[in-house]
Amino acid sequence: MICIFIQVRCRPGKTYDVADRIYEKEVVSELYSTSGEYDLIAKVYVPEDADVGKYVNDIFSDIDHVDRTLTTLTFKAF
Repeated sequence: MICIFIQVRCRPGKTYDVADRIYEKEVVSELYSTSGEYDLIAKVYVPEDADVGKYVNDIFSDIDHVDRTLTTLTFKAF
């Protein structure tokens, strides 16, 4: 499994709706609300054989009120 972090910018007032939809998909290990440029950060484990870009797109393609995402790939845990 590949660990990635996805930051999510939501439309104003819709963060809880977006968080609920993400949880419904049962794909996140952890999901937090954050301060700053993005509203949420999700820790996701992607299967080794999956295309990361497609996997992330599949998560968010049908979730309304998402303005932008930023995906960070990880390489090694210390």
